[in-house]
Amino acid sequence: MRRLLSCAVLLVAISAFASTVRAAEPVDLLLVLAADVSRSVDNEKFKLQREGYAAAISDKRVLEAVSAGRNHRIAVLFLEWSGAGNQKVVIDWTIVDGPKAAQEFGDKLLELPRTFADRTSISGGIDFAVAQIARAPFKAERQTVDVSGDGTNNAGRDVTQSRDEALALGITINGLVILSERPLAWNPEHTNPPGGLAGYYRDNVTGGPGSFVLEAKDFGSFGQAIVKKMIAEIADATIPGQRKTTAQ
Repeated sequence: MRRLLSCAVLLVAISAFASTVRAAEPVDLLLVLAADVSRSVDNEKFKLQREGYAAAISDKRVLEAVSAGRNHRIAVLFLEWSGAGNQKVVIDWTIVDGPKAAQEFGDKLLELPRTFADRTSISGGIDFAVAQIARAPFKAERQTVDVSGDGTNNAGRDVTQSRDEALALGITINGLVILSERPLAWNPEHTNPPGGLAGYYRDNVTGGPGSFVLEAKDFGSFGQAIVKKMIAEIADATIPGQRKTTAQ
């Protein structure tokens, strides 16, 4: 009996040690993909985001950027956000280190159902993303949150507060704006910000070294924008022609 107890204690110790090692596993980037699923995001825009991210993460150029890193792997988490308090992790922290892992991540993303359809709390999405980075089971010198959305913040706290707190933690926030054929005024939940939605994101949502905002009107431009964005983020580079911002 004593020998059995000793073995049990040893197994628990080994398991705890393995968990500690796992928690300390280094990656080149902690990347949170935060997608807007508010009421203004119709089924077409919803599919645009899901299919775009699924295709981009398996793109040859993105995987080449991953393999070129010091650790040859990144950790990715996909979440969806809507109104204040409505955020959910769709795919938890996952190591992407090659085509197989990327394909599995993309396949899972296409299979899982939509989560919310509420108001637009970009601030809630950022706050939730920051919390996921804090609990990540991996470590990285760089942490980035990608916010994709089609409108302005109209629920929860001031988005600039959420942005500034994230930047103070060393987290970079990039934006991917989904444009519509109709102006924002068609939706009473949103306003037409000066400089358009991309300008709003630059002034209120994004920030950090090398941060940027890209625009997408359809699947083709959305997919290209995601690929370009992910390559820049993974390689820690600035997209040519994009404004480089720092913490405010």
